[in-house]
Amino acid sequence: MSTRVAVLGAGSFGTCLAILCGREHEVVLWARDPALAAAINQDRRNPRYLKDAEVPRSVEASADLDHALDGREIVICAVPSQGVRGVMSEAGQKLAPGAIVVSTIKGIEPGSCLTMHQVLEDVIPASHRERLVVLSGPSFAKEVAAGKPTVVTIACRHEEHAVTVRNALSNPAFRCYSNTDVLGVELGGALKNVIALAVGICDGLGLGHNSRAALMTRGLAEITRLGVKLGADPLTFLGLSGVGDLVLTCTGDLSRNRSVGLELGRGRPLGEILAAMAEVAEGVRTTYAACELAERAGVELPIAAMVREVLDGRLAPAAAVEKLMTRKLGHERP
Repeated sequence: MSTRVAVLGAGSFGTCLAILCGREHEVVLWARDPALAAAINQDRRNPRYLKDAEVPRSVEASADLDHALDGREIVICAVPSQGVRGVMSEAGQKLAPGAIVVSTIKGIEPGSCLTMHQVLEDVIPASHRERLVVLSGPSFAKEVAAGKPTVVTIACRHEEHAVTVRNALSNPAFRCYSNTDVLGVELGGALKNVIALAVGICDGLGLGHNSRAALMTRGLAEITRLGVKLGADPLTFLGLSGVGDLVLTCTGDLSRNRSVGLELGRGRPLGEILAAMAEVAEGVRTTYAACELAERAGVELPIAAMVREVLDGRLAPAAAVEKLMTRKLGHERP
């Protein structure tokens, strides 16, 4: 059954979701840049992101937000985290009655320390808040667009709305599981980017597979410790949006966050690395927000803290590793 879908954001993930949905549904892909929208409509390709992926004829690109949202039953937000508040403050006033809003953004807002779901709750009308849904899990955009098998989590406090989105998006190459632990799903998706930076740093230093495995395991412990303190279900972090996404982002060559860490480990300055990137590495902003959130909650995140010191230039990558390795010894499960 066809559904009217809007995808807000024409970056890699927004484009891949528009392609995914366009195979079965009528889709409008909103791009901030009118020239980009025109190019997608003309060439059936996004000239900036996923250039080799064909965009189905059922997908219309538009820079008109009113048009993109008109009568849409499912609205997928795929803009970078720093743009969510601005875009969705405007979009929230234009949502069709009964529309379900799906957040795919993996980040924490600096300053407020709000997850993206919490930011959306802050800016969209109260009448839509119970239909806020989160999509997360191990899902590189290039592979989703290519139709390679991908499995994700769809979370909503009111599970019937997660089920609606799950059923609309699932196909033989894209399988969705529903969940009600929105906070856990979001924290897993956001915080794994911080651990991927750490893993990339160690890989860039050439420290081997042992260090990678240790960082991923202890990183999952940090994510779980903070999540449980904030009220998440610990079992969520053993699922697709937790360990699944962590493994992908820490080991996959398509991971932007791991790539940033690699270059830091090799000695390149952060500013130079970020200036050369076409897309956002969410882990950089998330590192600062995660450390602040942990300090407010009274939770220790030693790996995230070391990543922050490297990003700030206060510690060289090798010195940060040494600092982690010489911390006071303790029990594995404090």
